Amino acid sequence: MTQSKESATYAFDQPGNYRIHVLGFLDESWSERLGGMRISQCEPNDQQQPVTELTGNVRDQAELAGLLNSLYELHLTLLSVNYLGSG
Repeated sequence: MTQSKESATYAFDQPGNYRIHVLGFLDESWSERLGGMRISQCEPNDQQQPVTELTGNVRDQAELAGLLNSLYELHLTLLSVNYLGSG
């Protein structure tokens, strides 16, 4: 069985930079609880609902999963998760 090019170049145990968009307002004071992610407000979506952007570095996939779980527990709707690279 051969690995795809994508899975061969991405290590799940390495740090990476991410941009996450969630539906709803999240105050900047949540940054520490969310792993030091930078929190900013985006333009409202088509239904004029607030959208929050979180950007920053996570140590590995386990930390990313924990971050996403924290957003879920805050009842924020996940809109997108983008891997921005490791640099």
